[in-house]
Amino acid sequence: MKVLRLHAAGDLRLQNEPVPEPAEGEALLRVTAVGVCGSDLHWFSESGIGDARLEQPLVLGHEFAAVRVDNGQRVAVDPAIACGRCEFCLQGHPNLCPQVRFAGHGQVDGALREVLPWPVALLHPLPDALSDADGAMLEPLGVALHAVDLGHLRLGMRVGVFGCGPIGLLIVQLARLSGAVQIIATDPLPHRLEAARECGAMHLIQANHGAEAPDVWDAATRRGVDVAFEVAGENAAVETAVHAAKPGGLVVLVGIPADDRTSFSAAAARRKGLTLRLCRRMKHTYPRAIALVEGGLVDVHSLVTHRFPLEQAQRAFETAGRREGVKVMLEI
Repeated sequence: MKVLRLHAAGDLRLQNEPVPEPAEGEALLRVTAVGVCGSDLHWFSESGIGDARLEQPLVLGHEFAAVRVDNGQRVAVDPAIACGRCEFCLQGHPNLCPQVRFAGHGQVDGALREVLPWPVALLHPLPDALSDADGAMLEPLGVALHAVDLGHLRLGMRVGVFGCGPIGLLIVQLARLSGAVQIIATDPLPHRLEAARECGAMHLIQANHGAEAPDVWDAATRRGVDVAFEVAGENAAVETAVHAAKPGGLVVLVGIPADDRTSFSAAAARRKGLTLRLCRRMKHTYPRAIALVEGGLVDVHSLVTHRFPLEQAQRAFETAGRREGVKVMLEI
């Protein structure tokens, strides 16, 4: 089978390897679609993410859909294998499991290959109405759902979304569904701001290294937003989110910074008495994600703007790294 491995920063190699045998409780999957995520780009450009470093050639890819080899069923795949036994798993927080094994991270090979085994318990059947690419998009939608859950959105709230990549755009859609009366979106790229408008944002402000913060405050009618979602992975966006949040407001940090550091004005955050929450992947979101897409309440299809075969993975990663379009998808 064809397998794409990352050997060093920017060094992707397509090679042939034996088809693996599934273990007990696993099914063999034929991969059909894999999204290129911002965290994949960290591995690709920096040979790691946070404190996890590339120690051996790694197969990237955690946003994926596949077909079960044994019965032909199309499935979306939860990429996180939690232990199921620790206190966090038992309390319903598998995303916080210290022993979690995550596809395309550390020493766990991901989905950028033709075939892989994966636990049956983590496979979610796809309705006929969802394409394979839609199935791969359920993973970022799950992260957006978890972020919105952390934000406790209610009818009539004012919301800020700072960073309009795929997850930011999905948060815009979910904020609209949650009854937000005002959604402010920022991004440095005009085409992503236009996508935010199409997703339901009411106020669009071009990000400029934090210089846009006064404009965001004005757009929030100088009252601030109830919930600010930072989805850019940039400290300037964190500062803008803190600036935009109302006194007593909530800031949800979703983005992953390249240097593994997040900073903001402590005086502003303290003076406002802000609550900060950090989004760690997702938990128990696939059934809701599938229902939202199948019901036409969330649009994931239009966010996929570029498609490449596995043989053009280098070009796909470079395209995603330049932030062209919105979501880059590899179809296998």
